[in-house]
Formats: sequence, C-alpha cells, structure tokens
Amino acid sequence: YGAVTLNQAYNAAEFLDVQSYKNVVRWTNEIAERPAVKRGRMVNRPFGKPEEQLRERHDASDFELRTQDKLEPTGG
Repeated sequence: YGAVTLNQAYNAAEFLDVQSYKNVVRWTNEIAERPAVKRGRMVNRPFGKPEEQLRERHDASDFELRTQDKLEPTGG
C-alpha cells in the first residue's frame, strides 16, 4: 500500500485521493525514510537507477559493494 500511497505503483494516488488522508501520507513518508525500507526496496530490483539495484543479496555488505553501478562498467 505504501507504493500506491506514494504514487509509485499503478498511478492510483490521484484516483484514490490519497492526499486527503494526511496522516496516512505522513506515516507512509516516515516509513519510506527508514534505512531498512530503503535497503529492502533495492533487493531483486532489475529496473531503475543502477545504484538502486541489488539483484542478488547474500551479505549485508552487498548494499555497498554489489549494486549494479558497481558491477557493470559504464559506457563512457
């Protein structure tokens, strides 16, 4: 539900008039800022910014050492 509230899934926030639920929006934003939530959203993510993609997680250090931007050479 958090992704819908933040309009990150289905583009349904406008249809659902999410902004009228001030406490839900506040709570969702607070949860989204937690470090564990940020890390969790990176795992098994094959799309988006390479620095936010961690396709396989096997160790806590993978978040710093094995994101796609570090595994794939840049084309520049």
